[in-house]
Amino acid sequence: MKPNLVRIRKSRVFSEELKRKIVKEFESGEFSALQLSRLHQVHFQTIYKWIYKYSSINEKSIRIVEMKESSSQKLKDLEAKVEDLERSVGQKQIYIDYLEKMMEIAKDDLGIDVKKNYSTQLSAGLEKTKKR
Repeated sequence: MKPNLVRIRKSRVFSEELKRKIVKEFESGEFSALQLSRLHQVHFQTIYKWIYKYSSINEKSIRIVEMKESSSQKLKDLEAKVEDLERSVGQKQIYIDYLEKMMEIAKDDLGIDVKKNYSTQLSAGLEKTKKR
């Protein structure tokens, strides 16, 4: 015959300081409730209870909706910005190549070395001044 077995329920107790810290991380927008639950190994519903209890922004009667689209929209915006910057860098590189080709043509056709032009006279403004 089986003895009378009682299953002991295990529960963890969290300090109020930790609860407030987790709520503050949620309010800052750094982490979602699901990310916090994975990070601190606490069920996400427990985190929502703490948010309703300790949050200065959220109230019990207000539903919290996390926008997944907002993070994907941020990613799309950043990708568009990277694309614009790459396009700008490409245009600048084309302009630099154009100027280098023009200097090469000037050297070949006119005999002027634009990169190293030491034969020009210094202007009067660049001469050394005499010390008094």
